[in-house]
Order: sequence, then C-alpha cells, then structure tokens
Amino acid sequence: MTAKTIWLTGLSGAGKSTIALSLKSKMDKQFIPCVILDGDILRSGLNKDLGFKNDDRSENIRRAAETAKIINDSGIHVIVAMISPFKSDRLNAKNLVGSGRFIEIHVSTPLEICESRDPKNLYRLVRSGAIQNFTGISSPYEVPDAPDLIFDTSVVSLDIVSDSLFALMQG
Repeated sequence: MTAKTIWLTGLSGAGKSTIALSLKSKMDKQFIPCVILDGDILRSGLNKDLGFKNDDRSENIRRAAETAKIINDSGIHVIVAMISPFKSDRLNAKNLVGSGRFIEIHVSTPLEICESRDPKNLYRLVRSGAIQNFTGISSPYEVPDAPDLIFDTSVVSLDIVSDSLFALMQG
C-alpha cells in the first residue's frame, strides 16, 4: 500500500485537528503507521521562525509538505491539519508530496460556526483588534477548486468524517 498524505484545509476552528486525531486513532487501532502534522504544533517548533505574512504562510506550507513527503517516502501515512489558505500553496504541496498520494480535504465549516467554537479565543482577539492578518477575517481563505472530499463539521459527525477518510486511505 502506498503511503498517503491527507491534507486537511479549512478555517481556524473548522475541526481539522479533531478530525486528524480521530483518524489517527482509527489508524492506530488497525496498526497502520500514521503521523499527524498539525499547523499549531509545527508553528511552535519547526516553523517557529515564521510569521503570518503571505511569504511566511507559503514557507510554512512548503516545510509541512516537504516533511510529509519524507515521512511518506518511509512508508508512513501523514495527516496534515493546517489552514493552508492559498490555492497555490496547496498545489505546491500536492506537487511536492506527489499527486498520486496527496488527498486534499476541505473542512468547509462556515465562519460563524468556527467563530462560535473559538477553541483558542483567536476570533475574539481578532475582533478586538489584537490580532491582524487572520485567515477568514482580515486575510483571505481561498476555497479549494476541486478537493477530493468536502466536510462541513457543523452538519456531518466526526465518526462519518473519520470513517470516510479511513476508507479513502485504504483505497
């Protein structure tokens, strides 16, 4: 079986990390090697030198894609959970990882739902003016043109999403 990269893209609070953890749990139960590359965790370590200007966002995605490729080349599946707001960066990630093993998933949860969840209080900080260049508010999020799957976590259960992704990784 070819190791694949599931690339979860969507707004902050859409459910990307939650989906990644659920899918990894399913993979672990079947003894299928899998690694999560979470945007927040990458920014606290590997990518801590990057800010949120467009060039830094692009470099953040490039480093994640390079890491996913290295892990895939070792025969291990990767689940990437990153906002990855720009189409061109996601296309570059797909080209780096390889189109045959890159699976783009748009977590299309509406902004108002993401904002109501606000697990890190980021939207509150954005609305108060404490954070600038925030994706979906003051910085654009470019919706994928043709993702492999689309899930709105405000209407689809976590189990359905992770079961669907688990089946996709097996195929």
